[in-house]
Amino acid sequence: MPATSPCQPLRIAVIGAGPSGLTAGRELLRAGFERFTIFEKSDAVGGTWHQHSYPGLACDVKAAAYTFSDAPNPEWTATFVQQREIEAYLQRMAREFGLEPHLRLDTEIRSCRYQRDGTWHLETARGELCEFDVVINAMGNQHTPLYPDVPGIGTFEGPSWHSTEWNHDVPLDGKRVVLIGSAAAAVQIVPEIARVAGHLTVLQRTPNWILPRGARPYSTFSRRLLAVAPLRKLHRWLHHKLMHLSTGAFVVGDKVQARVEKMGLDHIAKSVADETLREQVTPRSHFGCKRPLMSDFYYPALQRDDVRLVPHAAREVVPDGVVTTEGEKLEADVVIYCTGYKVMDFERIDVVGSDGLSLAKRMEQAPEAFVGTAVPGFPNYFFALGPNALIASTSFFDAAEINLKAIVRLLVEKQKAGARAIDVTPEAHERYNEWIVEARSVFSWGADSCDSYYRTPSGHTPFLFPGDIATFSRQREEMSLADFRVV
Repeated sequence: MPATSPCQPLRIAVIGAGPSGLTAGRELLRAGFERFTIFEKSDAVGGTWHQHSYPGLACDVKAAAYTFSDAPNPEWTATFVQQREIEAYLQRMAREFGLEPHLRLDTEIRSCRYQRDGTWHLETARGELCEFDVVINAMGNQHTPLYPDVPGIGTFEGPSWHSTEWNHDVPLDGKRVVLIGSAAAAVQIVPEIARVAGHLTVLQRTPNWILPRGARPYSTFSRRLLAVAPLRKLHRWLHHKLMHLSTGAFVVGDKVQARVEKMGLDHIAKSVADETLREQVTPRSHFGCKRPLMSDFYYPALQRDDVRLVPHAAREVVPDGVVTTEGEKLEADVVIYCTGYKVMDFERIDVVGSDGLSLAKRMEQAPEAFVGTAVPGFPNYFFALGPNALIASTSFFDAAEINLKAIVRLLVEKQKAGARAIDVTPEAHERYNEWIVEARSVFSWGADSCDSYYRTPSGHTPFLFPGDIATFSRQREEMSLADFRVV
């Protein structure tokens, strides 16, 4: 196929129809781009909120703030909402934004290869070849299940699964369940399945900071108020600003962090009566080294007579259970893995750039991007939210909107300049990532003493942004074609 002229409308591929993919589509429409396709491998819009369905799945961000900035949801039923409500909101937004004509569901992209004529060739799982001028990678980062690196996982004779692939066909009533992991998914799952399992054993490698959620349903009066658009927008704005005040909670030695840690310790003291269990669940790292959690029901669930917390990791899985690192054998009818996801799993798509280099291999060596958007050697290829583009103190939607507005603005500038392709310069890329290393040191998740999934074996911390939303926004506003090699 002939390459598209810079004077012709851009053909843009967006990969993923979760919150960031929908944001990309909306920003493209707003900027006047009409020739784009949003590819989604699943059968519906929603991303992680469509894929995941484990018991108790809910968002840790207050519902008022967990929306597109100018589309607060009048239908939320509570201060914190569960998966079904979030999925329904996203699917309604896809319709209201006018994105349905651009959606291509049940279509998995397997590879993206840059061509000498400045185009990208995409291949689907069905072997279809598609040609585009620009690719926006909007795939989520909580997608690929990560299993513990222990022998024998395949030898267990009963049902077993990862939390991201919940098996709803297996009833847990009366079963002996061993749940491996005690972080984000486990904190939500444990209170739910403890009610039905015959006995539940929870394996905890290290304790986590858990704050009280304080979730409550909206009253009829509150919902009537939130049905009024100006009040709804004000409600979102207030929660948005409150989240921004939490930046200090992730800074080592900050007074906000000290207050939050006290809140977490008070939550343990009030919720856990047994001294041994209290010691077992008390964190040993600063708040924010690991992902902070929220729950009103996890600690009470651990104190049920039919629930036991084992403060050790799994050493081996055997046909009839799990053996801990202390050598204790835990017999099980069902084993559930709540062991997280592969963060920044770039190998999900085979992406090959202008120099023939694989993006996955490059990212394995150094998971970095320029302003969370682009990597040298991959012209016209952008991350909706790439390395270091998630902000701990703001909503996912806010970060996605800021990042994608910047990307779409670059595409407008590219077209005005009559450029076939833009490729971030190695100098700009290196300068930005030197700043990342310097800036992260004050954050608990970026400190050398922190051992968590935020840090890769190479020593990089590609998950979070080392700053507040004001810095995040300013960096993207300053980004321009001057940072790119224009062809």
